[in-house]
Amino acid sequence: MSSQLNVDTIVDKAGSGGTNVKIGNTSTYVSDGGSATQNTVQGLAKQWVLQKQKTSHQIMDSFNTSSVDDHATAVIEPKFTNNMASDNYVLTGGLASGIYNGCMMLPSTNGGDGAWSVATTGYYVSGRGNGANYTMFDDIERVPVAVHGDLA
Repeated sequence: MSSQLNVDTIVDKAGSGGTNVKIGNTSTYVSDGGSATQNTVQGLAKQWVLQKQKTSHQIMDSFNTSSVDDHATAVIEPKFTNNMASDNYVLTGGLASGIYNGCMMLPSTNGGDGAWSVATTGYYVSGRGNGANYTMFDDIERVPVAVHGDLA
């Protein structure tokens, strides 16, 4: 027999209005059309970062990002606050620049050549401009990246 709970608001025990609701990895939600269910935890981004490179090399906003290391020309390395379970995660991102027509390499290589580099602790990202030459991240306004996968 299943049961149903109908409430307008969930508050903490102190009644202060805050919530600390924990959901398990088996939690699901019903799709917009109502015919399919999806795993709530699996569908969430586990990390994202918006890095400003052109003038200040600062993290503009982020989630689960401890730092971003600036390596070689056009190569940065975002690092996780909470690590991933394995290096089998998905990266998405883009470049925002008024100077170059370019693309983002996700994941990238450490320093621009060699094997692609992803780890449970972070990953490398690089940008290429017109042609085969790497563009300087100093010339790129914003570098947004997000990660989907399993946390450790």
